[in-house]
Amino acid sequence: MGPASPSGNGAIDALLLLTFGGPDGPDDVLPFLRNVTRGRGVPEARIAQVAEHYHRLGGRSPINDQSRELLAALRAELAPLPVYWGNRNWEPYLGAALAEMRADGVRRAAVFVPSVFATYSACRQYRENLAAGLAALPADGPGPELVKLRVFFDHPGFVEPMVERVAAGIERLPAAVRDEAHLLFVAHSVPRRQAVESGPDGGAYPAQLAAVSRAIVAAVAGPGGRERPWDVAYCSRSGPPTVPWLEPDVGDRIEQLAAAGARAVVIVPVGFVSDHMEVIQDLDRDALARAEKAGISAVRAGTVGAEPRFVRMVAELLAERGDPDRPRRSWAGLGPFPEVCPTDCCSAPTVEDRAPAAAGTPADARGRGRLLARAGAPAAGVGPPPA
Repeated sequence: MGPASPSGNGAIDALLLLTFGGPDGPDDVLPFLRNVTRGRGVPEARIAQVAEHYHRLGGRSPINDQSRELLAALRAELAPLPVYWGNRNWEPYLGAALAEMRADGVRRAAVFVPSVFATYSACRQYRENLAAGLAALPADGPGPELVKLRVFFDHPGFVEPMVERVAAGIERLPAAVRDEAHLLFVAHSVPRRQAVESGPDGGAYPAQLAAVSRAIVAAVAGPGGRERPWDVAYCSRSGPPTVPWLEPDVGDRIEQLAAAGARAVVIVPVGFVSDHMEVIQDLDRDALARAEKAGISAVRAGTVGAEPRFVRMVAELLAERGDPDRPRRSWAGLGPFPEVCPTDCCSAPTVEDRAPAAAGTPADARGRGRLLARAGAPAAGVGPPPA
């Protein structure tokens, strides 16, 4: 696939894959974790505890290898369009990728962030990273202009593979309990205020999670089939206990299901696209161990990884940016996410607290005072507030 067709802002002449990053060896673990937690006041004892999770895998995160696999698949799918790769928190850093792109003469690049839903840490923060990276480049050359591709939570290229992975997970359960399996959809927890402020109009994160989970449940049932019981839970909560985060925790919810008489559960990592450290630690290790202790049969469904339909989805999102008349496919009933993130999307309610973010536009810079007023209230669909 060649560059996207010219649009009002010019043709896209490259793609940047922007990912979280992870340590590649034991000596990288603590510096990486300090990059991730810088400015957040995380105690050293907690950092050391998380470091042990990585050392159990030889001091190496799976995420960089998984990003390399996706990078290779994107390069094969999009050739001759050049595809670059940069990380937020570890080598290869975003700044190095932007410098390479400028040196290669890239003028306008699309950016793909493999984060499923719209929220600050999954979308807005990456756009802030892009803006900061561009600002750090020497002022002796042009570009590159950066255009972030839209959030893809309900795109068939993501949803269809997830439907198949859920169905395969059900089949891995013991035959005696397979028909009564409860589907538990899991995403990363975030502070409740971030959930309230997510998306162009607020509440996008829990709404998107619920919508795509509901769509997967219906697709697994098939036409006229019986839909299985399901709900959503969260993992990887961090930060001070005084700050409310989205609940319930996946392990807590599994124990509640077991206490209520459920005999089987499929844990669906719908908020993650690859089997990186949080999936391995929080789901494969912790959640499955709590299920075993509670006496409930449990399996964890797979992630999309570099599945061909997911890779083709990126090509389709890229083509959208060059063709305003191209249909924007979506599955979950909310309609496709905005192609260009509004200036205040997933951001602080006040302009004074809002950091610059690349790939935005002032065209929809609406006030968000209404969201600030809602910030103390539960976001829709996330359950009761924490005690």
